[in-house]
Amino acid sequence: MNLTRETHDIWDANAEWWADRIGEGNHFQLQIVNPATERLLDLKPGERVLDIACGNGAFARRMAGLGAQVVAFDFSERFIAWARKRSIETGDNILDATNESQLLTLGERRFDAAVSNMALMDISTITPLLAAVARLLEPNGRFVFSVPHPSFNSNAMTLVAEREDRGGDLVTTHALKVTDYLHVAPGKGLGILGQPQAHYYFHRPLNALFGECFRAGFVLDGLEEPLDPAPPQPDRPFAWQNLRGIPPALVARMRLLP
Repeated sequence: MNLTRETHDIWDANAEWWADRIGEGNHFQLQIVNPATERLLDLKPGERVLDIACGNGAFARRMAGLGAQVVAFDFSERFIAWARKRSIETGDNILDATNESQLLTLGERRFDAAVSNMALMDISTITPLLAAVARLLEPNGRFVFSVPHPSFNSNAMTLVAEREDRGGDLVTTHALKVTDYLHVAPGKGLGILGQPQAHYYFHRPLNALFGECFRAGFVLDGLEEPLDPAPPQPDRPFAWQNLRGIPPALVARMRLLP
């Protein structure tokens, strides 16, 4: 079984559990990723937006609430079924983000913007997707995506908490141990503890991630590395809130070359 097919089957198996657990967004999405994504997307009422790998449709509903005309798609039939039950304002489709010809059926030069909110790391190859998005967008159209930060948040990262006795005071230091960055193979992990099946993460270092965008005709137009705004969590030694200077996510805005 190839990785694209296996990834599809895993997300179909996880879809209902994940959608119920996430609802309209968890802390990571609502407090870290979404605010930066919305700033870079800078939506205007009436704009036509493509939501790539929409999952349960939460961000599509958010954009529709801001006045956008949203078309959302995912390749998990069960995610789309869940999203359809809860989405009135948005259109939705079952499309494979690794299949350029399928994506182009949405209509070339149809969209003012496209967004992929915490999804590119779940897609086995992004070359066909970026080629299609470049043709689906209007001239000067923008593409905003968020991913786990490639430098700090991957399958080659370990969260570390060390306690030291400093003259009678117990001091805890929180850190990351990164064992690889350039050559992290696809591997399974848990997005949320308790999900039915571990899913694949497709790590791409910055040169590969942005390189794919540049080859598709995009230029980098905006970048944020959001931190968790919540206070430290002493009772949760491996929470991102304890890493005050290390961003868990990266959000980028690309624009088509004129």
